[in-house]
Amino acid sequence: MASLTSQIKGMCAHSQFGAYGTQAVRVRSLCLIADQLKELGFRLKHIKNLKPKHVTALVDTWQASGLASGTLKNRMSHLRYWAENVGKASIIKSNEDYGLENRTLYNGDKAQRLDMEKLATIQSENIKLSLRLQSAFGLRREEALKFQPRRADKGEYIALAPSWCKGGRAREIPITTERQRKLLEEAHALAGAGSLIPDNKSYKEHLQTYKHQTLKAGLKNNHGLRHNYAQWRYKVLTGQEPPAISGREFASMSNAEKARDTEARQIISRELGHERLEVTNVYLGGRR
Repeated sequence: MASLTSQIKGMCAHSQFGAYGTQAVRVRSLCLIADQLKELGFRLKHIKNLKPKHVTALVDTWQASGLASGTLKNRMSHLRYWAENVGKASIIKSNEDYGLENRTLYNGDKAQRLDMEKLATIQSENIKLSLRLQSAFGLRREEALKFQPRRADKGEYIALAPSWCKGGRAREIPITTERQRKLLEEAHALAGAGSLIPDNKSYKEHLQTYKHQTLKAGLKNNHGLRHNYAQWRYKVLTGQEPPAISGREFASMSNAEKARDTEARQIISRELGHERLEVTNVYLGGRR
C-alpha cells in the first residue's frame, strides 16, 4: 500500500479544488500534517483512517508550539479538505470547539476608490479593466485577472469559477447597476472567448505585469477596492452608511435596523467569497 503522504498527494491531484497556488500550499500543508501524525505516534495506513483523536492531537500540538492564529486556521481548513474528501467531514468540529480564536476585528477603514487619473496611466488595457472589475464587483486581484466574461456573465449576475477564487469557492455576484453592465460589455469586447490574461502570457507573468504597472501608476493597496464595494453594497441594502464610515453602531440600532444589518452582512459576506458573517467586520466596522 502507498504511504500516507503518497495517498494525500493522489487525493489532492484527483480533487483539484482551488487556484493552482492554493492547491500547492494545501498539498505541502497536508504532507506536513502526515509527518506530524507519524511523529505523534499514529500509524495511519490509509487516508480514510483519519479520526477525531488525530485532529485533537494535531490541534493540541499546534497550540502548544505557539503557531499564529492565521496559520492554525489554514491548517484546520486543510484538515477539513482531507476529511471531506474521504467522506468524514463530521469528525472535525468548529474552530471554537477546539479553543481557536475565530474573531475578525475591525482595524480601521481601508476602503479605496479607484483613482481614474492614475488608472489612465496604466499601459495594459487588460489590467485597466481588471482593476475596474475589482472596484465594481469587489473581486480579488486573481479573480479579476483570470476573469472570463463569456463564461461568467449570466445576465443578472456573474458566476466566478472555482479555479479563479481563493480556496476554490465559486460564487455569484449580482449585476445591479448600468455601470456594471457596461463594464461587462467592455470585458466581452476585449477578452472575447478568453480571459483578461493576454494569450501570450501565463497568469504568473501577467501578475508581475499587474504589480509593476500598478506600482508605477501609484495605485497601491488595491484590496481596498473590495472594502469600498462592501461599504457601497451595505448602503444599498440598508439605506445607511456602515459603522466603518459614519454609520450607527449595532447597539444603537432598532430591532428592525439590526435585522437589516444582519441580512446585509450575510449577503455581502457571500458576494465577497467568505463563509462567516464576522468577516464583514473588517470591511464594514464591528457590530459591537
